[in-house]
Amino acid sequence: MSAAMAQEAALGKNRNARLPPEVNRALYVRNLPFNITADEMYDIFGKYGAIRQIRLGDKRDTRGTAYVVYEDIYDAKNAVDHLSGFNVANRYLIVLYYNPAKTAKKRDAAKEEAEIRALQAKFGVDGASD
Repeated sequence: MSAAMAQEAALGKNRNARLPPEVNRALYVRNLPFNITADEMYDIFGKYGAIRQIRLGDKRDTRGTAYVVYEDIYDAKNAVDHLSGFNVANRYLIVLYYNPAKTAKKRDAAKEEAEIRALQAKFGVDGASD
């Protein structure tokens, strides 16, 4: 085994390993401190590989969240393995693989809830059972 292969194996970059289907280059990070900067995010997540993009939530309902996109899927897997539960400013990070189907489902549920509220207002019903 060459030195490069040994180093890749030590870093968990076995290119022949089969990854689970949910593994993805894009990560969704929750429970971040509201005052964390992009530079601090690059410092924390950059240790696990080359980062293509970081998007920090800056609106009221997205503060404390971020999307981190790695160049390589194995780097993303390594980051999830090592940073889930990592303590940053007395907050434990929740690092997940980005799942667009799950977020679309949440958006659909929110849309349906808004439609129900509009119908309740239109017909003067409060939604409570008798």
